[in-house]
Amino acid sequence: MITEGVLGLVAQLAESLQARNINYCHWKSNAFLYRSLNGENDLDLLVSKEHASCFCAILHELGFKETLVPDDEELPGVRNYYGLDQNTGRLVHVHAHFQLIMGNDLSKNYRIPLEKEYLASAVNSGLMRVPAAEFELVIFVVRMILKHSTWDAIVMRHGKLTKTEEMELLALATEENLSNVGYVLVQIPGLTRVLFEDCLLALQAGCPAWRRIRIAGDVLKVFESCARYPRWRDLLTKFSRRIWRPILQRVFKSILKNRFATGGLFVAIVGGDGAGKTTLINALGDWLAGTYEVKKLHMGKPDWSWATVVLRGLLKLGTLFRFYSFEGDTYEETFQSHGYPWFIRALCTAHDRYLTFVNGRRFAANGGVVLCDRYSFPGFMQMDGPQCGFAVGRMPQNQALLKAIVRWEAEYYQRIGMPDHLIVLRLDPEIAVQRKQDETETSVRARSSEVWNLDWSTLSASVVNAGQSKEEVLSQVKNLLWNNT
Repeated sequence: MITEGVLGLVAQLAESLQARNINYCHWKSNAFLYRSLNGENDLDLLVSKEHASCFCAILHELGFKETLVPDDEELPGVRNYYGLDQNTGRLVHVHAHFQLIMGNDLSKNYRIPLEKEYLASAVNSGLMRVPAAEFELVIFVVRMILKHSTWDAIVMRHGKLTKTEEMELLALATEENLSNVGYVLVQIPGLTRVLFEDCLLALQAGCPAWRRIRIAGDVLKVFESCARYPRWRDLLTKFSRRIWRPILQRVFKSILKNRFATGGLFVAIVGGDGAGKTTLINALGDWLAGTYEVKKLHMGKPDWSWATVVLRGLLKLGTLFRFYSFEGDTYEETFQSHGYPWFIRALCTAHDRYLTFVNGRRFAANGGVVLCDRYSFPGFMQMDGPQCGFAVGRMPQNQALLKAIVRWEAEYYQRIGMPDHLIVLRLDPEIAVQRKQDETETSVRARSSEVWNLDWSTLSASVVNAGQSKEEVLSQVKNLLWNNT
């Protein structure tokens, strides 16, 4: 039962819920349900607590991953899952509610104990079950009053309904639905028909602020026992977040995002020249960054530490004054000796690669996703591994400083462990030479041949044919990454 425009994963989920007789419904914004079915909006599902375990098992079977939201957005009885739609590569967000939690977006302070009645009213509507329109109307009006009409909401400039909310109110507040709300109102002690009609008036454009505040005050009294925290604490929470969040975002450039409940992931993507590593990592970052904490690292060209900035700055002066000549690409070097500056630069690179590894490990340990371009491990890519040990034999013997540099460099590389998941973009060296015209044929072929000839099965790596189109490679890597979270 797949409807045109509906994502395949969403259709599978709906069919599985129906087959298992799960007591659920898509509880809000059903005037725009099509946006949820095609992946534009979340799937906001209210699920009976009795069926919670089975519901979560279905999500797991379909490849959904439980996701942890930032601490100040976490709500009791609400869980978040994301799934990968194979055909489109889009992430589907299931916002699973086991309680009806609502209120201002900064605090969501109210739980309305109407879940059983709400679910009992639900009927099938195409793929999804939806509540009776009169139930949705009453809950929508209460939500909007708590969200937009209290004095604090007006002071914080949250006092107006959005265009989408205005359209939803228009779609729900029909004469038929209004005539049926009496049955719903009697199940909410204190929410009289008169107060409900006042609420509808308060949501209309042009209603004076003083009147909206008075009506919202009456609603707050009705739902006082439904508040998760006392009113003073709710106000303190809202105002502190209203002030502090913009400071974090605009001044400190800190935007908290979601994390995988199973922990983070450190992914390294390696391959020869022309394999498309950087393009792929940028595409993966764009795909995940809107939802999850993501960090892109480059171990081949790591960010410089402060020590490297100082040392290489001094070495740069030596280059400017022509104290030594530039020493180039490892793959094109003939047998020659190196000067001390070459060894110092190699040591700085080893140090910064190790710090890149530490940075990535810490980020992943805290639930983030790390996408690392190139990687350092034994037996692969001479340019990404120790350099000094091979070169020291060409230098005069019994050089204590050189021996120390060789030892320090080796120690840094030995302390770099393997990533959580290694993805290899394997490309025929001859194709790589054709693709990579901005570098010499010798170096491109050498680096690509290392990747092409290595037995990757010993490293438990996922090998991807980089000779495919960019779209095919991206789709395959998305699936690999998602299956390993």
